[in-house]
Formats: sequence, structure tokens, C-alpha cells
Amino acid sequence: MGRIYTKTGDKGKTSIFGGERVEKDDNRVEAYGTLDELNAALGVVRSLVSDKHIFYSKLYLIQMHMMPTMSIVATPDVRRSENQNIFDKEWVTDLENDIDQLLSQTKDNGFFILPGGTVVSAQLQWARTVARRAERRLWSLNRIDPVPEDILKWINRISDLLFVMAKYEMQSQNWPEEKWKEFAYKRKKK
Repeated sequence: MGRIYTKTGDKGKTSIFGGERVEKDDNRVEAYGTLDELNAALGVVRSLVSDKHIFYSKLYLIQMHMMPTMSIVATPDVRRSENQNIFDKEWVTDLENDIDQLLSQTKDNGFFILPGGTVVSAQLQWARTVARRAERRLWSLNRIDPVPEDILKWINRISDLLFVMAKYEMQSQNWPEEKWKEFAYKRKKK
């Protein structure tokens, strides 16, 4: 491996797809940078479970899909046709199926819960919050340069899946969830 530093970013600018130089805190850089952070958070969770664990291959697949997604987000809309990376809209459906499968095996307690519990559950909850921030950054970028709609949906579903995975992990380990407050729609009307 050659030198990793280029010194081209020392003045607060970086290159995006197509060679354009932008500020390092540009909305696009914030968006794909937060996706990169999410990818790393998913890697932490995967490192905590065995390769036989129900989450391992699901998280691996999300990480593999995250790489082309980051490349697409790093590409301005007017240059996206030049980017050979593809986002498959079926990835959204796949996540929805995973969510439904895990929900069918998870009890609903009717309460907001505090993030935590097992190490895996706590890390999944942390990754969920990174996914939510990535979603916010993508919507900020979308206001100035369109982000493919399916990418916006996919990131939203990732955070939903991570929440359900955290609940599933807690319940499969017989670890009690720490309840904060009952859902308002489940409270009895007086």
C-alpha cells in the first residue's frame, strides 16, 4: 500500500465523485460520512456475534450494500449516470421482510424502552441512532440535490430493523427491557 495521506484535504476541502472539490462539511460529505459511520457501527455489532448468529449475515449484507450506496450519495445527481454502482430497490423489500420475520418472533410490550441491555442490544440501539442521523443528513442533501427515493426508504428501514433486532436480542437472552413510558395510544381513555 502506498501513502494514505494526500495532503489535498488540509485546507478543509475534499473531492467527490467526478473530481469536484467541496467543503468537508458540505451536505453531501455529511450524508455519505454518516453512512460510513453507520457502516462502522454495523461492523462493531457483527464483531460481537458469531457468524452463526441470526443477525450476522443480515448485517453483513447491509454493509455490502452500504458501499455502493455511499458512492451514489457521493455523486451529484447530474453525474449519477456516470457512476457504475447500483442501488437495487429490492433491498428495501428485503429489509421489510427481515423486520416482519423478527417482529413475528418478538413480543410487543406496549412501552417505550431505554436503549441498553445486553452488549449486542445496546450496540444495535446505538447503530439505530446513527441510522436516524444518516437519514436526517440524506434529507438535508435531498433538499439541494435529489437523493434516490429508494435510498431514503432503505435507510429508514435499516433503523427500524436495528430497533427490532435490539428487542429480539433482549428477549432471546431473557433480558428484561427497561420501560420508560406506556405508548399514548395504548393508554385507556377516562
